[in-house]
Amino acid sequence: MNWKVFLAYSVTIILWGSAFPGIKLGLESYSPEHLSVLRLLIGTVGLLVFAVIKKMRLPDLKDVPIILLLGFLGFTVYHTALSFGETSVSAGAASLLVSTTPIFSAILAAVFLKEDFSKAGWLGSIIAFLGVALISFGMGGAMSVFVIGAALILIAALGESFYFVFQTNYLKKYGFLPFTVYTIIAGSLFMLFFLPGIGAEILNASASSTYAVIYLGLFPTVIPYFALAYVTSKVGASEATSSLYLTPAVAIIISWLLLGEVPTLLSLVGGALTLIGVSLSNVKLRKEAGMITNEKVM
Repeated sequence: MNWKVFLAYSVTIILWGSAFPGIKLGLESYSPEHLSVLRLLIGTVGLLVFAVIKKMRLPDLKDVPIILLLGFLGFTVYHTALSFGETSVSAGAASLLVSTTPIFSAILAAVFLKEDFSKAGWLGSIIAFLGVALISFGMGGAMSVFVIGAALILIAALGESFYFVFQTNYLKKYGFLPFTVYTIIAGSLFMLFFLPGIGAEILNASASSTYAVIYLGLFPTVIPYFALAYVTSKVGASEATSSLYLTPAVAIIISWLLLGEVPTLLSLVGGALTLIGVSLSNVKLRKEAGMITNEKVM
């Protein structure tokens, strides 16, 4: 791994890890749908300024439908489902549930792109989802409410997985920066449905919640997608998303320091199983990537 890819991985993990407690802070004053739309609109404004400065060309008309679809799955579905899910799931647990994204990505790549998914991959998937079940039991409280929240977060992870897997060809065509800009703006368009009532919520929100939403819009919403799109363009979708299993460690630490969230022992055991399963499911992919690299060097 060269230093540019390593730096992109690190930025992605740290900023996305900070997003989960950031969402919790924002939800203290904002409804999930208004938090999501405001977060994406802030990001979109910054991206439009960037696009104008860089004189970024518009996408080809024939690619607009897929850009809209991927923007919807990767941004509208992901951010909305995650925000609703975190109303009943702690920030740390949410980050652990989202860490299943690499497994969804690997399965989708195997089904649609005919990438190999080994026996180790399936074993890792079973272990990871057993970990998800333990996280659920470890949360305590109203189980039915938590299960609904967990299901929403898994839907968010699935939507994000579709985005990561099917963006590969378009990254090659447009480059990772333009294509990420296109899809974030596309995802924001679908969020306009949630605009009614947002003005009153902004006026009544606490300063800390508003600052959290602004931070989410300017940093975790935009920068990690640029970084991960860059990594995907260099090492492929499955290998790129395999790094995300480190994100929960950052999220749990920040949630503990910022929100005072202390995960239960059962949740930590479930989280460890989830991360072991995700790591195991990607072992073969990493080995194959290393073999290809060695062959190029030789």
